[in-house]
Amino acid sequence: MSDPVFLRACRGEEVSHVPVWFMRQAGRSLPEYRALRGTGSILDAIADPALACEVTMQPVRRYGVDAAILFSDIVVPYHAIGFGVDVVPGRGPVIAAPFATESDLERLRDLEDEDIAHVTRTVDLVMAELDASTTPLIGFAGAPFTVASYLVEGAPTRDFAIIKSLMHSDPALFDRLLERLVAITVSFLRAQVAHGASAVQLFDSWAGSLTRDEYERFALPATQRVLAGIADLDVPTILFGVGTGELLDLMSRAGSSVMGIDWHVDLDAGRRRVGDKPVQGNLDPARCLSGVELGVEAAREVLVRAGNEAGHIFNLGHGVLPSTDPAVLEAVVRVVHEEGKAGVR
Repeated sequence: MSDPVFLRACRGEEVSHVPVWFMRQAGRSLPEYRALRGTGSILDAIADPALACEVTMQPVRRYGVDAAILFSDIVVPYHAIGFGVDVVPGRGPVIAAPFATESDLERLRDLEDEDIAHVTRTVDLVMAELDASTTPLIGFAGAPFTVASYLVEGAPTRDFAIIKSLMHSDPALFDRLLERLVAITVSFLRAQVAHGASAVQLFDSWAGSLTRDEYERFALPATQRVLAGIADLDVPTILFGVGTGELLDLMSRAGSSVMGIDWHVDLDAGRRRVGDKPVQGNLDPARCLSGVELGVEAAREVLVRAGNEAGHIFNLGHGVLPSTDPAVLEAVVRVVHEEGKAGVR
């Protein structure tokens, strides 16, 4: 078992212990992150490779997780090509001039290496500091549908009315939009892997807003093209969405190595829905807000549902909430490492 346990679990192999990492582990709840970052824009922080490297490393040192995830954001490549994206504290990505007509396709030019030099420099710095023989780096990007949601809506939304109107009223334009997003996403992921990322996660955070027919028609094909576009890199790929329990069987057809499962679906049920594929998840982040004892109890519930079969990466069912006590996550890592049975030999 010479490979890192995270990568072995991604391949459904036997492991020495169940690996664990947390979405949004870099920042948010860590006091050392808040002290380092201050109150500036997250995009400014991401543009500073030394700072972004340190933020990436902080949870590895504190929690002893089995993988690092790059400190970045799914809108970074679109900010880099000048689409007019900002990330507003407390609100999220905001687009100055949302995508609306065919002429807006011209604003989605190809992503060049120099556009994301700050990102690849961060990866270089992380790889120089990280012991990748035990703790690999995960790169990531937003899946085309989720990115399109931000670009078309212009800001986070609850009803997805504008993008659904575009999908159904002008499906040809929507398809062309996703074509551009596929190309940018593939370039972004390939650059991260070229500089040292050992796995990538594709966040389709808003896929759960779609019906099954809508997902199969408007989201799945683009996701498949992204994953096909990096298949030759031979790195594990993770696909994750929120509220996607009724879509898991469809999402499992996208071609990822691993399916992320959010907390709305019991892990054992989720495993059955995705078939013969490793899974990641799925502790409800809110269960980590009531102290160490209750957080550990919730983690044990997930471990029971994970069972003994190989191919489980422990994670939250979404990102770490900002008010989470780091001591709870430290305790969760310990109990997963000590008590997890999935694939352990």
